[in-house]
Amino acid sequence: MTRTTARRTDVDDDRPASADYHTNALARGLFLLERLATKRATLTLTDFHQSTGLPKSTLVRLLGVLEEMGYVVRADERPAYRLGHKTLTLSTAYLSGLDLSQIAGDHLAGVAADTGQTANLGVLDGRQVLHVCVREPDRPIRFHTTAGTRDDTYCTGLGKMLLARLEPADITPHLPSEPFQPRTEHTHTTLDALTADLRAVAQRGYALDDNEGSVGLRCVAVPVEVDGVCVAAVSVSGPSAEFDDEQRTRYLDRLRAAASALASDADVVAALEYLHSSLRSGAPQVQENP
Repeated sequence: MTRTTARRTDVDDDRPASADYHTNALARGLFLLERLATKRATLTLTDFHQSTGLPKSTLVRLLGVLEEMGYVVRADERPAYRLGHKTLTLSTAYLSGLDLSQIAGDHLAGVAADTGQTANLGVLDGRQVLHVCVREPDRPIRFHTTAGTRDDTYCTGLGKMLLARLEPADITPHLPSEPFQPRTEHTHTTLDALTADLRAVAQRGYALDDNEGSVGLRCVAVPVEVDGVCVAAVSVSGPSAEFDDEQRTRYLDRLRAAASALASDADVVAALEYLHSSLRSGAPQVQENP
């Protein structure tokens, strides 16, 4: 998915008030790297001049240092530049250092505290939902699970929310063969029954697990969307008696606020993108925190 960066009319617009000559040069150099990253293509000296307002002589000096250090590469004689291999070293170190359970934890801890229910963040992993972050409320009676665990897609709030955001033709690969194993008397066991439920989920914007995965347990889930793409789902789970219409409405309001905050957190989004890439390659990178 692609996220755009707001264009600054001048490279010095965001310069710290305390910046001296050297720190200002650093800020300018980083801005040139940002421009290359945003465009995802080669940029000429004229392109940099037009987007930064800096004299070409200054740009030549800055780009020369970045080229010498391996952060940019001169692509041709115009001259035009592209990102160098050193930027890959930085980006790889950044992504591999992200602990999704930790960086999403504060968002989910607030949900658990406000609702009194267990908050979960999950993504699709084949025919299962992978719980990538879990926070439990401070109460003796609560739904218990941990980050790194998996559950079925067809009988969980997280799973049904994630399935409902797929194209119909893409749903079947995330399901077991029919009939689905009944977990309770309320579990959907056929594709037709599940598909009807998923249509309702898509229309109302949230999923409900009503004693389908475990007797006495309910769960509501909403999507986490980035640029219109569902990258995860967030839910609360707990005792069925605590999910009446009024409570469910309150939970959904809190979940939607959390989903918006998660989608606005650049570290969370980057970690989710990295996780999805890892899952596609067959090597999920989920760390479990107590």
